Amino acid sequence: MRPVAIRNIPRVEASVVAELGAAGVATVHEAQGRTGLAKPYLRPAWPGGAAAGSAVTVLARPGDNWMIHVAVELCRPGDMLVVGLSSDNYDGMFGELLATSLMARGVRGLVIDAGCRDVASLREMGFPVWCRTVSAQGTVKASLGAVNIPVVVAGVLVNPGDVVIADDDGVVFVPRAGAADVAKKCAERLAKEEAVRKRLKSGELGLDIYGMREALAAQGLVYVNEASELERPAAALKEGQ
Repeated sequence: MRPVAIRNIPRVEASVVAELGAAGVATVHEAQGRTGLAKPYLRPAWPGGAAAGSAVTVLARPGDNWMIHVAVELCRPGDMLVVGLSSDNYDGMFGELLATSLMARGVRGLVIDAGCRDVASLREMGFPVWCRTVSAQGTVKASLGAVNIPVVVAGVLVNPGDVVIADDDGVVFVPRAGAADVAKKCAERLAKEEAVRKRLKSGELGLDIYGMREALAAQGLVYVNEASELERPAAALKEGQ
């Protein structure tokens, strides 16, 4: 890996990022074919936060947050900082001071495949972080990495400028080139879900809304009124339905 910090990267239009953020992690994940979801060990450092933005990526060395400081300068308003590690690490590589610096630059949040600390302060500031763990273990500033190169974070390849959506359900990444199309599919999916929600509220069952009964019967599901009926032969049960 060449130690490099790339200043300028392409970004998705703010309106598309906003649509994806409003849709949320679960809907985005489904809308783009159940891809891009980070492994579930990435969890919010504090509950209730949500953020979406264009990824400024960092490849850092274990226990060394030097390149995060480099990346701060390259962030723009509306970005999300995404930090991958060259090998597994659980140290608290991010805290309140770095969050203060990122907030001053309009960064919406952080995703880091390592630890963070100062959780109470981060919550009070309203700066959302998704991390592998919470750890008070400090770090050093001694090893070079890179900024705005492709990185792997929690099992997902993330390119600079990809869209990051994060909330209490986890973190999902949307490739920049397909972001507008995924946003459109999210809108369609949300409209369908709203129609189903109204039917569920009226008392209809998902079994009927989704046409599940025939498929269940084809798989062999049999209804009985009482447990005593289970003593009857299976063929008789099916005929008695």
